[in-house]
Amino acid sequence: MEFNKLVSSIESINVNLRRNAVQAVNQALTIRNWLIGAYIVEYEQHGEDKAKYGDYLLKSLSEALINKGLKGFTERSLELHRRFYIAYPQISKTVSSKLQHIDFIDKAQIAMTLSSQLQNSVLTGASPIVLTISTLFKYSPDINLMLKHFTFSHFLELIKADTPVKRAFYEINAIKGNWTVRQLRRQMESLLYERTGLSTNKEALLAKITSAPDDISIEDTIRDQYILEFTGLKECSEYSENDLETALLNNVQEFLLELGTGFCFEARQKRISIGTEHDRIDLVFYHRVLKCHVLIDLKTRAFSNADAGQMNFYLNYFKDNEMKDGDNAPVGLILCTDKDDVKVQYALGGMDNSLFISRYMVQLPSEESLIEFIKRNI
Repeated sequence: MEFNKLVSSIESINVNLRRNAVQAVNQALTIRNWLIGAYIVEYEQHGEDKAKYGDYLLKSLSEALINKGLKGFTERSLELHRRFYIAYPQISKTVSSKLQHIDFIDKAQIAMTLSSQLQNSVLTGASPIVLTISTLFKYSPDINLMLKHFTFSHFLELIKADTPVKRAFYEINAIKGNWTVRQLRRQMESLLYERTGLSTNKEALLAKITSAPDDISIEDTIRDQYILEFTGLKECSEYSENDLETALLNNVQEFLLELGTGFCFEARQKRISIGTEHDRIDLVFYHRVLKCHVLIDLKTRAFSNADAGQMNFYLNYFKDNEMKDGDNAPVGLILCTDKDDVKVQYALGGMDNSLFISRYMVQLPSEESLIEFIKRNI
């Protein structure tokens, strides 16, 4: 065997087996979430003590699972599992064949549950039409093909489609185009289904869209938040930040703590989840003198207007979800750099109390000290 062929062979098996491993994890995660949805719907309809929890079932269930030490089971995620189960009943075939050793709701119960769910389905804008399960999903690709191509995040985008035909349209084209989750979301938000219906040359429109798919790397796939939670991998900056950003964040964190003016470290890569989308704040401190959170966003590039909008989103989220009684409004600090100069932007988050702003300017590091710090560390 030639040496170059040896290298090529090892590279090939490494890539292919890693891809197979990621695909297996994806399928296991998807089936798990479908089963969770099945159990929830079954309990809602037949739970012996369901009246005890009533409208607060998902909240109570979320709290119980989190108390068990399980991650990722927020009230919102449980609702998404429930919706996923209702939207994709055909997964039951895969569940019954792959998980025979696991005790789950039997096929008869699944069929009865789905039948009751479909009775109230209005599938067109004209008059209500009730379809059987077999005809309802006749336009969709085979479920095993979808499980092979789609992550759970794909399915969360697909369940947003308001009719089975529209969903099938995106399922088919996402498989043909090998779309990433981001591509699928972009096409759905840009109303590709509706635009295709209005186009006279539908084939040309779809060919243009599917001709240049994004390259889906294994690394990007395993960074999916649902994969991280499912596999138990620890969230840390290495999954989302490059070496330069990581080193700078280390130094920013140490710099602020060494000032000794009241900074208390709270979080790094603080995750904010809205629906199926996740954002992260680089550093979060609580300032015990100012009695407010200080949010820090680091950019290893020049400042842009979008950075201010992103910080404003973080500040508004903290106001609604993280502030406690006695807290002042959070403060945002955006650190940026460009080729010629270093820019430091403060986002005051709408604070209009002059006394507090005066204290803020004294307690937080000056713009000059921050500029000097960034220049030295860059």
